[in-house]
Amino acid sequence: MGPELNAVISGASSAIGGAIATAIASTGAAVWLVGRDAARLETTAQTAKAMARAVRVYRADLTVDSAVEELASQIRNEFGAVDVLVHCAGAYTTGKIESTPVEELDALYKANVRLPFMLTQSLLPLLKKRSGQIVFINSSQALRSGATTSLYAATKHALKALADGLRQEVNAEGIRVLSLYPGRTATATMKALYLTEGRNYQPELLLQAGDVAQMVMASLQLPRTAEVTDLEIRPLVKSY
Repeated sequence: MGPELNAVISGASSAIGGAIATAIASTGAAVWLVGRDAARLETTAQTAKAMARAVRVYRADLTVDSAVEELASQIRNEFGAVDVLVHCAGAYTTGKIESTPVEELDALYKANVRLPFMLTQSLLPLLKKRSGQIVFINSSQALRSGATTSLYAATKHALKALADGLRQEVNAEGIRVLSLYPGRTATATMKALYLTEGRNYQPELLLQAGDVAQMVMASLQLPRTAEVTDLEIRPLVKSY
C-alpha cells in the first residue's frame, strides 16, 4: 500500500472501522470514510488528515439504497478507481427465536448482507481497474452460533457465503477477498452487551480495535503471490 492508493471504509465511525481507516491513512493513501455518526467520523477524519493523501467524509445510512448509489457516484467522479474496500458497517442484536419479531431479522439482513452486497456491486467496476482488495469484517458468530445470537449469526453466515462466492468470481481478475472473524472486541457495542448480560466489562481482556486493524493491514500488504481468505482472531485471555 502507498500514497497512490484509494480506499473506502464503511462503518468508519465505529471503533474497528476507525482503527482500520487510520491504519490505511498512515500509508499515505486517500481514504473515503463512510458512517452514520458525524462526530466520530470527524474525529477519525482529523486523525487521518495528518497522514493521508486525501480524506473524504460521507455521513449516511447505507441501508438506504439511494445513499449507496450517491456514494458510488461520488467515488466514481473523484477517485475513478478503488484499491481497497473495507466493509465494517453492520447491525447487532440479541434475542430468542421464540420471541424476537421477524422485523428484527429483516433489519439485520438489510444491514449485514444487503448493504455490503449492494456496496460491493456498485464499486466492483472501480476495484477491477486496479485489481483491488475487498475486506469483510465479519464476526466469530459467522462460524459458530449460540443461544440468543442466532438471528445475527444467520446474517453473518450469509455474509461469509457472499464473500466466498465473490472470491471465486473475481480472483481471476486479480482481486483478493478477505473475511476476518474477530472475537469479542473492546467497543461500545460490546460494553452494552456485557451490561445486558449482567457481567463485568473488562475491556483490557478483550481484543482491541487496533489488533483487528493490524491484521487487516498485514493481509492487504501481503505479496500478490498469496491471498488470506479467512482469518480468525480472538482475545488471548478467554474471559467469556
